[in-house]
Amino acid sequence: MSLSAVQASAYLHHLHLESADPDRLSAFYASVMSMERSRFENGWITQGPARRLIISHGKEKSLASAGFAVRDKEGLEGLKARAQERGLKPESVTEPFFSSGAFCVTDPDGNKIVFGLSSGDNHTEKPIRGPLQHLTLATADIAAIEDFYSNGLGFSVSDKVVREDGKLMTCFMRGNHEHHNLACFLQDRKGIDHHSYEAGEWDTIRDWCDHFARHDVPLMWGPGRHGPGNNLFIFIKDPDENWIEVSAELEVVHDRQVKTWPHEERTLNKWGRAIMRA
Repeated sequence: MSLSAVQASAYLHHLHLESADPDRLSAFYASVMSMERSRFENGWITQGPARRLIISHGKEKSLASAGFAVRDKEGLEGLKARAQERGLKPESVTEPFFSSGAFCVTDPDGNKIVFGLSSGDNHTEKPIRGPLQHLTLATADIAAIEDFYSNGLGFSVSDKVVREDGKLMTCFMRGNHEHHNLACFLQDRKGIDHHSYEAGEWDTIRDWCDHFARHDVPLMWGPGRHGPGNNLFIFIKDPDENWIEVSAELEVVHDRQVKTWPHEERTLNKWGRAIMRA
């Protein structure tokens, strides 16, 4: 039986980033994002409670892969069956954070997306709350990306941002009850736009801001509140200029129609100015 990503309860589990200087980048995530790091092949693994990154040598600001975990073996097999039915050519892979049986597909922009069962989280210490929560892609073809993830893999579309002339600019998608754990923005490039960590509540965003200040890392945007998802946010940059979001109070979606938002600053930030991608 084939299953959609939502039926399999897919959530963002880990990311694999490439960098021209993996040592520098992994040291940043270890200190600024409160993770531990260990050697892995030609790079590093950095991880903390529910937040995990693989950082290897390659082109700066490149996404090597994104790992989505699903609830159980039935969900994984059902999602793989759907990918096969839709002609997405799933391939078996081995991932350091997943048990055996993981598979990957490649989207129209060449992004490698891996699905698997989490092999567990051995971190018991309790630093600032911040599970890895969503990935936002940059793409020149939003329609193709939306079709691949929603029709191909069964992610559910929550909201869209549309320009006055009807052109689709942004699409927010979810693999579970969260408003989005995957999104895409129209840009003149491919790859990663940003990735986000879930603070849970406003006070924890404050704690992250204090933590960043102690590490002399300034906010590049925020605090603010997004329209789609209604979440509070702050943004910083890592040494490779990757955008990092810390978010709180993201909408929980049970059953509602897709919302359409105008392409304007107040959509991206109800409180004021926004960084417009296009």
